Amino acid sequence: MGKIRDRDAPSDDTRGMARPAHELVEADPPAGVLRWLVSCDESGVHGARYYGFGTLWMPWQRRGDFAAVIDALRAKHSFTHEFKWSEIRPRFVPFYRDVVETFFRTQWLSFHSLVVERAIVTQKDIDLARRIHFTKLLTNKIQRCLRAHRDREQMFRIWVDPIHSRYAKADEAVEVIANNVLARVFGKARPVDKVLTHDSKDTPSIMLCDVLLGAAMDGWQQKAESAAKQGLATWIARHLGWDDLRSDTQVRERKFNVWTFYDPTRGPRKVATRPVRLLYPLPRGS
Repeated sequence: MGKIRDRDAPSDDTRGMARPAHELVEADPPAGVLRWLVSCDESGVHGARYYGFGTLWMPWQRRGDFAAVIDALRAKHSFTHEFKWSEIRPRFVPFYRDVVETFFRTQWLSFHSLVVERAIVTQKDIDLARRIHFTKLLTNKIQRCLRAHRDREQMFRIWVDPIHSRYAKADEAVEVIANNVLARVFGKARPVDKVLTHDSKDTPSIMLCDVLLGAAMDGWQQKAESAAKQGLATWIARHLGWDDLRSDTQVRERKFNVWTFYDPTRGPRKVATRPVRLLYPLPRGS
């Protein structure tokens, strides 16, 4: 893929096309167009050893089904709070285990993430570095999706929890840079039709992304002191055929993908990639 360059970023006076979600009615795409909904979250932004980004993927037309599934789980467990990794408590573990189980059983949901060790980042501006890495994750996965379904016209709607950045228009920057990078590979097409900021408190897909990313990141940070969190991370790992989550996956892994950023100039990789053996395998060719 093309390298994401600092000069691809819009200046502070650039007027991108992304707008807050409440200002835009999110209509369905044109007939025949395959739109993906990609819900995103970030972790490790306050000086942790690793920072990372997660993306939860589903077909656009499945968002109503997803909301109904989450509502049913909430009703089953009488759970009315925002669910997120930092809020896991022992009394809520059955709800979180059911959410994870539902994710792995639902074939049209997938999770893809990027983990970056802060010490190997050469960009002095860590805020810019994080935005570049987030955009790199999106453009890499979108390229793979465009090639996997090359017979279909595709669009990508990106929902982001407010991006932790000094740059007030960080969501606009992601949209502009991503389309610039993809245009160098695929021509004039603008597959990222919108990047919209959604409050996670009102967005279950971002909540689920937060839980999966939080578990994956804690596998790297090694700081999960809560037995409830450790137990949920083990529950997730079991669905991958792993004992823990301190690893990355093969590039082609579709259901639960962890990509660790690697700079070959900084020496050998510090992690051995593990094969995934899903507890609920995906159908061949899906």
